[in-house]
Amino acid sequence: MSFLNLFTQEIAMDLGTANTLIIANDEIVVNEPSIIALNRNNLKEVLGVGKKALLMHEKTHENIKTIRPLKDGVIADFNAAELMIRELIKMIHPKKPLFPPSWKMVICIPSSITEVEKRAVRDSAEQAGAKEVYMIHEPMAAALGIGIDVEEPIGNMIVDIGGGTTGITVIALAGIVCDQSIRIAGDEFTADIMEALRRYHSLLIGERTAEQIKIQVGAAIKDLDNPPDDLPVNGRDLVTGIPKQIMISYQEIAEALDKSILKIEEAILKALETTPPELASDIYKRGLYLTGGGSLLRGLDKRISQKIKLNVHVAEEPLKSVVRGTGIALKTYKNYPFIMR
Repeated sequence: MSFLNLFTQEIAMDLGTANTLIIANDEIVVNEPSIIALNRNNLKEVLGVGKKALLMHEKTHENIKTIRPLKDGVIADFNAAELMIRELIKMIHPKKPLFPPSWKMVICIPSSITEVEKRAVRDSAEQAGAKEVYMIHEPMAAALGIGIDVEEPIGNMIVDIGGGTTGITVIALAGIVCDQSIRIAGDEFTADIMEALRRYHSLLIGERTAEQIKIQVGAAIKDLDNPPDDLPVNGRDLVTGIPKQIMISYQEIAEALDKSILKIEEAILKALETTPPELASDIYKRGLYLTGGGSLLRGLDKRISQKIKLNVHVAEEPLKSVVRGTGIALKTYKNYPFIMR
């Protein structure tokens, strides 16, 4: 081992629209919202990142700006993304080491990403201190993370419902056979909830409140076996301008999300239509796999299963499947032909 290798550390990163997770030494050491707070007068000055920045979001004065650097799964603000990655990496070693390590990174990216967007991810990682950057497509990482042998000559369909995009991918023989991506995912669900409360209750709520509603009473169907209790929601009355509280049921949220979920179902059906018949036969036997934070929506697996008449399996820890798969790819990156340099 060379002297330089002593100071090289390997990390796997799931750089997501809503959350960023980092694995180092086989452990998830960072799990933070993908958001950063900057000083408006000096956009290089970081005031908070992750959970700290999220607490500031929509509560800032004119000197503070909160930014979500990723939109629809790709980098929308290069400067903010670089600063966010740098700060999140610092969280791996809260106490500053005497000799800062150089990083070897495997970062997962959406399968529909363009070359320009891929370059933006690589440049952001290198600016944040990475010496070697490898990339893996999210569906491949998700498949590895839920324990699928991606090199087998067997078709598997992965539906990854993230923050910005839903990726529907058929993989076989360590490659992507069919790929369908739509910009309907967690962020769209949040926007649907905000719009429904504005329209039906004349209540104006923020993004954070809508996110909490989605987590606590979010549902895809109106007849759940174990329904959550109604949730009190605070916001501003659009008629009087005075703060008020209303109670929200999971049925109302299921109705608000109906159109977006319908678009995801249509995209799955479209992907199945383009799947080669031999792989379609495998998918019929094995069903399809849901990963990503959006798959935690209550009753979503049941609804999709009723629509497409196939078994639907939700990953054990859907939020962590992609980063776990990226961690597996990190350890064996020389063995997999689909890892990009």
